[in-house]
Amino acid sequence: MSIFRTKNLDKMVAASRVPGGLKKVLGPFDLVLMGIGAIVGTGIFVLTGTGAVTAGPALTVSFVIAALACTFAALCYAEFASTVPVAGSIYTYSYATMGEIVAWMIGWDLLLEYGLATSAVSVGWSGYFQSLLSGFGIGLPTVLTAAPGALPGVETWFNLPALLIMLVLTTMLSWGVRESARLNNIMVLIKVGVVLLFILVGARHVQPANWQPFMPFGMNGVMSAAALVFFAFIGFDAVTSAAEEVKRPERDLPIGIIGSLATCAILYVVVSAIMTGIVPYQKFLGIDHPVSLALQYAGENWVAGFVDMGAILGMTTVILVMAYGQTRVLFAMSRDGLLPKKLSTLHPKYGTPFFATWVVGIVFGLIAALVPLGVLAELINIGTLAAFSLVSIAVIVLRVKRPELHRSFRCPWVPTIPLLAIAFCIVLMAFLSVTTWIAFGIWLLIGLVIYFGYARKRSLLHGSE
Repeated sequence: MSIFRTKNLDKMVAASRVPGGLKKVLGPFDLVLMGIGAIVGTGIFVLTGTGAVTAGPALTVSFVIAALACTFAALCYAEFASTVPVAGSIYTYSYATMGEIVAWMIGWDLLLEYGLATSAVSVGWSGYFQSLLSGFGIGLPTVLTAAPGALPGVETWFNLPALLIMLVLTTMLSWGVRESARLNNIMVLIKVGVVLLFILVGARHVQPANWQPFMPFGMNGVMSAAALVFFAFIGFDAVTSAAEEVKRPERDLPIGIIGSLATCAILYVVVSAIMTGIVPYQKFLGIDHPVSLALQYAGENWVAGFVDMGAILGMTTVILVMAYGQTRVLFAMSRDGLLPKKLSTLHPKYGTPFFATWVVGIVFGLIAALVPLGVLAELINIGTLAAFSLVSIAVIVLRVKRPELHRSFRCPWVPTIPLLAIAFCIVLMAFLSVTTWIAFGIWLLIGLVIYFGYARKRSLLHGSE
């Protein structure tokens, strides 16, 4: 069937190397920091508190479980990204292995994941930024501080800071990936320094008695928290979106993917252990700044200010990298004819998909300004888990269909590792709410309508049949 037509892998790689395309300017250091930039943000500075209330001190186990699921998927991503260094991440890999309809649906899924991630984190950024301004006696008009209905009993019209940060970072991305990478690297180094400062200062105030009982809500609490804090690891897959702009993708992409994930997993486990060792887990209920709370509880208020600044920088880099990832998925889908061609045109001076970048910035900036955070966050995890499952399936399929293909990095123990990734993702998805599943199904249904109504007949592969 034509909906399962696949792209030729060799032609895809050759086309990505034609002069005049995306500039190849990124190295392994840039990719590791890009991954950390996408991962360390809302998860460590906000979700650790909610996770602690759900799992108690066993939050550390929840992080390990979520990290394992991501590690198995990361090994699959590393094989594909180094073998097929083409923009588009799992969308591109699916197109080469499982067919156009699967590629379209996962691309549609990625647009949801990356787009809503930028919007959701922009809303979180806005809260921390307004808190920072209030410390200097500066306040915005209440109607411009949040989306309509976001604050019960308070009239709000528009989240202005959330829109502004999206537009500022969109400007950076439209100027060029090298400039964006430099900005990201500086901010990532600062926020990792802040996290290390918390670890050094907080470790002195740990009371082991606070870790008892270690698992107050049993494995159900641990797994529910794992499904929640999985959000904290979202982002390493955005590194694969940079494949076409990497100097030596066969070596550098696996380093960037695995290096960033391993670094963040260690930081998360250590931070969560220290937090629950300083503050009894019950006290994190309703707290959206758990790391700062732990320091205040320990009497280290001077460090709490640095943590708030680290949170702002952390969220800034998450928005930057996730918006970057989404523009590259749009670029790849447009280049294949599945979306309007304008989205894959490159700026003659900057060499970036200029129009696509601004579409992402404006659309999801407005969503951040007008939609409450709780509504935005619901769909992100399920979209990512679906993407991780598909890339794991794709590795197995490509090993069968193209066993002779040169693989610079090989996922070990195939099919065991990909099957473990799929199993972990399915288990975590099972702990998400029914509402989330229904909303995700509606989004996929909309995608199917657009595919059969627009994309299928405009695909470049359709024209070659």
